[in-house]
Amino acid sequence: MPPSWQRALRRKKSNREFRPLGVTHRPPARVAFVVFKGLVREGGLGAVLVVECREMSFPSLYCGIGDEAGNLLESQMAAARELGWKHIEARNITVPGFPKSNLHDLPDAAFDLVEQALGAAGLSIYCFASTIGNWAKNVEDPFEITLAEVERAIPRMQRLGSKYVRVMSYKVRDGADLMEEERFRRMREVTQHFLAAGIQPLHENCMNYGGMSWRHALRLLEAVPGLKWVFDTANPVFNADRTGVAPHPRQDPWEFWTQVRDVSEHIHIKDARWCDAKNDADYHWPGEGDGAVVRILEDACRRGYSGALSIEPHMVAVFHDASGVAGPPSDAALKANFVEYGRRLERLVGGVQARVKPSDR
Repeated sequence: MPPSWQRALRRKKSNREFRPLGVTHRPPARVAFVVFKGLVREGGLGAVLVVECREMSFPSLYCGIGDEAGNLLESQMAAARELGWKHIEARNITVPGFPKSNLHDLPDAAFDLVEQALGAAGLSIYCFASTIGNWAKNVEDPFEITLAEVERAIPRMQRLGSKYVRVMSYKVRDGADLMEEERFRRMREVTQHFLAAGIQPLHENCMNYGGMSWRHALRLLEAVPGLKWVFDTANPVFNADRTGVAPHPRQDPWEFWTQVRDVSEHIHIKDARWCDAKNDADYHWPGEGDGAVVRILEDACRRGYSGALSIEPHMVAVFHDASGVAGPPSDAALKANFVEYGRRLERLVGGVQARVKPSDR
C-alpha cells in the first residue's frame, strides 16, 4: 500500500483529506476508523484500495468532572450510574478516612480503594483533571513540584487505563514579563513525560497563560510539540482577552473555539454570563448562557469531532472559588444538579444531531 494511504489510515483522515490520495470511493465524513482490507488491481486502473469504514457517534461518550457531582467517590459514581454513563473525569475525591485530594495526591491506600471501587462499579476514568501547572501554581515555584505531580500521576493513570490528562501552563503573572520561555520549557518536559508513557496531555483554556487569549494558546501549542487542547466553553466568558493593553475586553468563546478546534480532543461543557454587578460570572444550564455552547456543539458535530463531552456545571460549587461564603454544598445537592445538567446536555446534543444531517458532516 502506498505510504500516503498508510498515513491516511493511521491518521483516520476525513472525507476531505482523502481526496488528494486518488481514492475514488472515499469514506463518509463521520469515520471513526478505517480498516484496510486489501488491494485489488483492475486492468489498467491500477491498484484500488479496499477499506471498511465504520461510523463514529457524536459524541464518542459523555462524562463529567467528578467532584461537581459530590465530594465522596460514592456520590460521583452514583451520579454516573444514574445517567447511564460509564466514565468519569476525575479531579478531587474524598475517600472515607482520608482527606479530600486530587487523584494524583491521594495516599496510596486511598487510591487503592478508588481503583477497587471503580472496578466493582464498572466505571473508568476517561481523563485525569490534574492540578499540574494550574491557576493556583506559580511558574516561579520549583519545577520539582510539577515533576513530582507528573511522576505520581503517570502510574496511577496507567493502572486506571486513563487516556488523557488535563494540564495547565501556570497562573497569569502581573506585569509585562510573562516568563514565556520558562513556561514553554516546563510544558515541553511535562508533555514529553506523558507522551512517553502513552498518555495524551490536554491543556485547558482556564486562568493560566494558555487561557489569556487564543493567541497565547496558539503560541503555547507551537512551542510545545505534542500538546493538545481541552476546550472549555464558558471560561472565555469570564476570562479577559489579554492580547493588548488594559482595559481588556472579555473573550469570545466562539472565536477562541475556532482557533483551537483542530487540536481539541476533549470538550468541557459549561455555560455562563458575566455579571458586572458582582464582577464575576453566573453559571447556567448548558445552552442558556453566553458560552456559545449550541453553536460550538453544532460545529464540532459537523466537523466530525470524535472526542468526549465532559460536564462541569459550576452551578452549585465553583472549584476555584475558595470564599465558602454560603458554606460547602451537600453531596445530594451536587449530585442532583450534575444529573440534571447531564440530562439537559444529552437533550441538547439530540437536537444538534437532528439538525446537523449526515450530508453536512
